[in-house]
Amino acid sequence: MIGSPRRSEPGWDGLVHPAIGVGSPDGGVLSVAPEHAARVAAASSPSEIPALVGYPRRGWFTAVYRWSTAPAALADAGIWVPASSPGVPEWLHPFGGEVLVAVDPGSGEHLAGVGVKRHDEYGHELSVVTAPAARGRGLARRLVAQAARRVLDEGAVPTYMHATSNAASAAVAEAAGFPARGWTAFGVTELP
Repeated sequence: MIGSPRRSEPGWDGLVHPAIGVGSPDGGVLSVAPEHAARVAAASSPSEIPALVGYPRRGWFTAVYRWSTAPAALADAGIWVPASSPGVPEWLHPFGGEVLVAVDPGSGEHLAGVGVKRHDEYGHELSVVTAPAARGRGLARRLVAQAARRVLDEGAVPTYMHATSNAASAAVAEAAGFPARGWTAFGVTELP
């Protein structure tokens, strides 16, 4: 348990993430605001934590947490453009800065994209979405590998999270060079 004032401040997306943690097969850490640390440490179940950190209507989330220092050597699939560029899907706007997009060369239609959640200077989480009509072409894995290489070039570690039940996202992660290591992410996050 770590008490951190950052848990009371807006994160990369402008939202407060009052309890965030990561666990490995060897242990884990949970970060909460300092004023909540003693109560959270005494909790008997993660289900109690949302109320203890001031978010009683939010649930506890758990996800598979992956990271890579050797992304797959897949061909690039997209171009980096400002998130505010015309034609960039709305879901990519909150990432700010540049986002990685793949477009159909003939129609200009958006096929897939990656946003980078810059949590801090050390860890940058990748988030990918592929348009339903473009799925099954390998775009997501190529974009994730391409984005991971850029994150590493910038001196940070690329991370990737997905729901434990999301087999498609797990397959993208594996193919892009983000192996399953038995790590999890967990916590409470504010809704937009």
